[in-house]
Amino acid sequence: MRYLIISFSHKNTNIDIREKLVFNSDEKSETFLSKLKQNININEAVLLSTCNRVEIILSVKDVLNTSDFIFELLSNYSGISKYELEGRADVYEDNGAIHHLFCVSSSLDSLVVGETQIAGQLKDAFRFSFNKGFCAQKLARAFHFAFKCAANVRNQTDISKNPVSVASAAVVQAKELLGELGGNIAIVVGAGEMAILSMKNLVQLNCNVILVNRDVEKAKELSKDFSEFVTVEPISKLKELINRYRIIFSATGAPHVIITKDMIEERNFKRYWFDLAVPRDIEDIYDENIKLFSVDNLQQIVNTNIALREEHAKKAYEIVGRSTHEFFRWLQTLQIEPIVKEIRLNAINCAKHQIARALKKNIITEDEQDKIFMILNSTLNQFLHNPTVKLKKLTDDPVADTIVEAVKYMFDFEKDMKMLNKYKCEHYDSKEKA
Repeated sequence: MRYLIISFSHKNTNIDIREKLVFNSDEKSETFLSKLKQNININEAVLLSTCNRVEIILSVKDVLNTSDFIFELLSNYSGISKYELEGRADVYEDNGAIHHLFCVSSSLDSLVVGETQIAGQLKDAFRFSFNKGFCAQKLARAFHFAFKCAANVRNQTDISKNPVSVASAAVVQAKELLGELGGNIAIVVGAGEMAILSMKNLVQLNCNVILVNRDVEKAKELSKDFSEFVTVEPISKLKELINRYRIIFSATGAPHVIITKDMIEERNFKRYWFDLAVPRDIEDIYDENIKLFSVDNLQQIVNTNIALREEHAKKAYEIVGRSTHEFFRWLQTLQIEPIVKEIRLNAINCAKHQIARALKKNIITEDEQDKIFMILNSTLNQFLHNPTVKLKKLTDDPVADTIVEAVKYMFDFEKDMKMLNKYKCEHYDSKEKA
């Protein structure tokens, strides 16, 4: 079994590519995961799709053939050539894959380092895949360690202190352009996480917000704690609102643009629009009085944030490095401990078999068999003591895999012995017990 991650993010793709790759519904995600699991080389799969990244996280039998299959599948889905996808993707294997997963969960690979949204998004992606039967123990182990690593990074560094998300970066940009936002009115379109974060950040700066959504009742429920600053309007009023107010934050999950050129009327005041959605909510607009920002345009604020958190990031990377080492060390113990147990069990069974033969041939009496078994068991324990101790010490040795496979071959154990399930992901445990 090997780990493989194929990654498309803000680091290697622009927003035009990412919006073609995005999986913006559970149905699309489930269909794609189903196709992945049809490949005999793929054991388990998790698909993470956000506005800034698409990560295909896998447990596989064969890396090369699997990678080729995935690029073909992604090409068919997105309409982007397989050649371009291969050239843009970051591909991580085994140790590198686990290190990357831990970096993603700890927000070290995010557009805004230290933002806390990604951990929740990763948990949702794992939970979705697990509940649908696309992943199980192999990836559950890796995700458990990833979430544990992310918690350690948060608790042992200040990297998430006063966290900055893409939404809050957009609010910072608006503040720089307009000065104080207090007393202004901003339109926020959508009711997802990014829209709500935008609303909260604006309210913290005493900016009044008009929350626009198709489901008015849902919007009212989401904004009830901010009723002093927030009013709700239906999506049918969107055209009127975008032509009346200067500031717009749009972050819906719509698969197409919701603000088009034909909705825009000329105005003699400057307007500042922030499109935080992928795919984009706002059609490309060329108007001297409208300044349009997309997710990618917020890179400068993000770069400033990264610089401020550089020292904390160094410590965080050290934690990720240690966590990666601990994960593979732990995996090795899972492989060694069943072997040690199996060797001892085989030895005891051999002793019992020989005693049974001796009884049958009247070489020993029934009264003697317990004492003889105790002697044989003690002898076997003494004989196996050094080999088992050395096997257990192999967890930190680079040659561990070679020796373990040799022992399996010598004792004729199954190639893929059943591992002990002593340390699984919490979500995995809860489902198994249900």
